[in-house]
Amino acid sequence: MTTTEARPTERKPPQLVDMSWDPITRIIGNLGIYTKIDFANREVVECHSTSSLFRGYSVFMKGKDPRDAGFITSRICGICGDNHTTCSDYAQQMAYGVKPPPLADYIVNLGEAAEYIFDHTIFQDNLVFVDFCEAMVKSTNPGVLARAESTSAPRGDVHGYRTIADIMRAFNPFEGEVYKEALKVSRITREMFCLMEGRHVHPSTLYPGGVGTMPQPTTFTDYLSRLMRVIDFVKKAVAMNDDVFDFFYEALPGYEEVGRRRILLGCWGAFQDPMTVDYRYETMNTWGKQMYVTPGIVVDGELVTNNLIDINLGLRIMLGSSYYEDWVGEKPFVTHDPLGNPVDMRHPWNQTTVPVPQKRDFDDKYSWVMSPRWLDPRTGDHLALDTGGGPLARLWSTALSGIVDTPYVKATGHSVRISLPKGEKLPETTFEWRIPQWSNTIERDRARPYFVAYAAAMALQFLEEAMGLVRAGETKVFENFEVPDEAIGCGFHEAVRGVLSHHLVIKDKKIANYHPYPPTPWNASPRDKFGTPGPYEDAVQGQPIFEENGPDDFKGTDIMRTVRSFDPCLPCGVHMYVGKGKTLTTLHSPTYGANHG
Repeated sequence: MTTTEARPTERKPPQLVDMSWDPITRIIGNLGIYTKIDFANREVVECHSTSSLFRGYSVFMKGKDPRDAGFITSRICGICGDNHTTCSDYAQQMAYGVKPPPLADYIVNLGEAAEYIFDHTIFQDNLVFVDFCEAMVKSTNPGVLARAESTSAPRGDVHGYRTIADIMRAFNPFEGEVYKEALKVSRITREMFCLMEGRHVHPSTLYPGGVGTMPQPTTFTDYLSRLMRVIDFVKKAVAMNDDVFDFFYEALPGYEEVGRRRILLGCWGAFQDPMTVDYRYETMNTWGKQMYVTPGIVVDGELVTNNLIDINLGLRIMLGSSYYEDWVGEKPFVTHDPLGNPVDMRHPWNQTTVPVPQKRDFDDKYSWVMSPRWLDPRTGDHLALDTGGGPLARLWSTALSGIVDTPYVKATGHSVRISLPKGEKLPETTFEWRIPQWSNTIERDRARPYFVAYAAAMALQFLEEAMGLVRAGETKVFENFEVPDEAIGCGFHEAVRGVLSHHLVIKDKKIANYHPYPPTPWNASPRDKFGTPGPYEDAVQGQPIFEENGPDDFKGTDIMRTVRSFDPCLPCGVHMYVGKGKTLTTLHSPTYGANHG
């Protein structure tokens, strides 16, 4: 099949092969992807996502001093620990009734902006793009590479590469220009982060009530000078990604179906507005909507809600395929929220974690990940929301809400416009991320460099605001508080790869219950009690295979592109699980797949 031919629609007798990748390493826990692939019809017919590692933070947080929660939960992840500290501090501030001074919130925002730029860049350029680089495409789709060699790069005037293949070469691991430059950018952005949060990746200067960062003028100018050093790289990254992803759609008709799932996106919001936020639950809807990344739940392209109170009350932690005992018979920790709304027994405030280790069984229980879902009040459905890898949901929710309106970033209702100033070589540039037609592998990956630009643009505004406060003599960065005898709190934030919530219950000044929900449990969740697959499973299952290799030398590139598009915490080492795959059955049934057209 040449690169431009449409895929055949007539189904052949299936050739089913069992193929698994376990572990996909360097993520929270151990992610395994187990598939059945029909090589005759080039599609994945079944997928299970499993995690073989139990961690149990919610178990050993009990009885701890709540003020330690940020430092402990930071260790959940060696990649985005600061996101956990930030989110934990938000939850604690609600529980303690304390609002940090505005300068402290700006410092936190600047640290988080640096983290987004750092992490998204290293993930996209040094890990994701390996799947689209020359070396990989040569071994999986040589016909596509041949076409890339003769296809001019439309945005070459921005990034400097003549053909699509030249861009692909620039991403070859350890040798490509962009691959190496991205590693340098990761050092500079880490330095930016440390200026604000002290240490990467477990912050030493973030506390409930404020920060320990000394707000000297040089703190902000040192950050700005580094930001301006990477601003042109950010502009080039957007242009290169757009060129390659547009080319893939062109060269492989039907590629939009790879990793495509129903549009079910969740974003919990990021970048507090220090002049609005007071961290009180009662006002959470108001200050939530003023975040510089707007929270929201998007179903089938429609914004269902951007009210954080509604988002909070709709959270449900489901079992089904997870190795845990149910807790619904226990006594609830929280029966009503501070506004008097009833809180469900499956809400994180009421969850109890009782692990039940057992043998993996794909017809029953097969993962240590639970199944977070969001109850849609309109339909009563428990939605398996995904994060789109983080940026896709953030941009989509912000665009539809149309609230964000700053000198550098503007949400229009159907797009997000991002303006970056003149850099060392490239002029002032405005990008526009438009709501795409699909929630699929390529659009998850495409959104990432746009969000790097978004974070860089917002950092410029936070710097201006912070320096304005320092010049006006408002240098206070911490507010004292008392730990109450009893309280509840919740924090909503965006980890790099998507939604992050922390739910806290305090009794006798100690933690009585604590549940953090990062993005990977949402994305990697197994089938719930209703049989609804989690997002990885759903996105991979049913997707076409475009790789030209057969079962004997199959690399699974299309599958890995899909899983990686969700950014499951640096999945940079992939190991095949069963050699070259085990042929399960070669069926000759003329009716097989008749309903799968």
